[in-house]
Amino acid sequence: MTRRLAARANARRSVRYDVTTEPTTWQRYFIALGLLAGCSGSSGRNPAPLSPNDVNLIFVVSEDLAFNAPGDIDSTTSNLTDQGLQRSLRLATFLQQQVLGKNNVSHIYALAPTTHLQTAQQYPDMVPLEVIQGFAVLNEITLSSDLLGGTPYTGQNSPINASYAPGSVPSGVVVPTQYCPTCRGLDFADQGGDNEALVTGIVTASVPGYYVFSAPWETISALLVNIDRLGGYGLSLPGTYQGPDHVYALSIAPSGSIALVTYDGNLNPPSTYPALPSPLVSRSCTPPTPSTIEVRSGVGGAVVPATANTNETLYIVRHAEAHPQGYWSDNNYVGAGQWRALDLPNALLGKMAPDQVWSGDPAAFSVGTVSNLGEHYWSAVAPALTVAPYAIANDLPFHLASSLDLSSPSLPQDTRDFFFTGGAFSNHKVLLGWMYTQTSQMIAALIASYFPNGGAPAVPVWSAADYDSIWIVTLDGSGNLLLDFSQCEGIDSSSLPAAAPQF
Repeated sequence: MTRRLAARANARRSVRYDVTTEPTTWQRYFIALGLLAGCSGSSGRNPAPLSPNDVNLIFVVSEDLAFNAPGDIDSTTSNLTDQGLQRSLRLATFLQQQVLGKNNVSHIYALAPTTHLQTAQQYPDMVPLEVIQGFAVLNEITLSSDLLGGTPYTGQNSPINASYAPGSVPSGVVVPTQYCPTCRGLDFADQGGDNEALVTGIVTASVPGYYVFSAPWETISALLVNIDRLGGYGLSLPGTYQGPDHVYALSIAPSGSIALVTYDGNLNPPSTYPALPSPLVSRSCTPPTPSTIEVRSGVGGAVVPATANTNETLYIVRHAEAHPQGYWSDNNYVGAGQWRALDLPNALLGKMAPDQVWSGDPAAFSVGTVSNLGEHYWSAVAPALTVAPYAIANDLPFHLASSLDLSSPSLPQDTRDFFFTGGAFSNHKVLLGWMYTQTSQMIAALIASYFPNGGAPAVPVWSAADYDSIWIVTLDGSGNLLLDFSQCEGIDSSSLPAAAPQF
């Protein structure tokens, strides 16, 4: 059954001053609010929703190993727990209804995960993206749905900007040949003051709307402090972490007056994995031809590569529903995809038992279709956010293939080498969230590597409308190859609601 947001509002004070006489772009004197020490046992009402006529900077504090609510973060993976995911889904509804007043978000900015590595295993920080995705799919965006920039269509999501700023790419991560001009996210290290530059650019543009930032307390608090220092505003900023239910909003009115407003969702999430409001319609698998391919050394000219992994199984799933019409794409999945992503732990139950979850780096970006603002570069967040719920539900570490250049012409061979050679994945079972066209290319490159003199069997076509298939690659103890294309998640795409589930 649908879980409604259980929010008891926290007391707050909101003070607005007219600062139209200030000569600078920011033109403001900030008023900081006194914040309560905790979120339980509070009373009173939250502020009214923010005005769409203002420039609203909204700061959502994601959790990490250093600052979190008890039970929300897995200390071994640094990822959300079931309870943490429950909180994020309830926070999404709270943001949409109580903070934005059901208005549409303008832009969402999240932390680039590899800029904040945690635990001894250096797991990337996926939580800012996981926290804000439930909110992202409650919004709408209009994009072209053909490759010429025409045929506008309004889809149920918002893109999430999570790409690297120049100079912020961590060691071991591929440096892009160019940086995304419109999809830059936040940097945990804030190298070169790139976070402040991002926020200052929004304020300078002075376009009314809602600009949401999702990042850990360390990033949010440092951003506010540095803006205060750069502007010489003398802010009385919140000095301590108040919990994951607090949302801070800086609202700049057309007159130039400023208000810093605090909202408290006062959420009380259960500790169990989220249950969807209604069951999904199942479907049977429709295997392609051929449904399996077996490659054994010495058969038909096949030779196992000397560097091939052994005793490896890779389960490949496509990102959830992302193209509601034609080529429409902002590299995030749409509302229908949220149903699939949240149901993935149930859909895959009994079909696999991976010990790791992988995807491409959400900070990577590519060209999609064009928005009404002329944007057409988008951070590639959909594959990671599709398999993230599975990692959460099964307490599995989440890894990013961030050393792969997704725009490289050699990507099929690079991806093949990354996952199937060198021994890193030997004796492992891995769930991989990927893109369907690149999956076909990777598998074709893998098979070709077993046939040095040619004659490799052809890989079946993964249909553009198919979000349900599971391709399974198995390398046995000698490196012999078995490809199974006959499996599926069993979720009927055509029956998924266009609107994302609300909690």
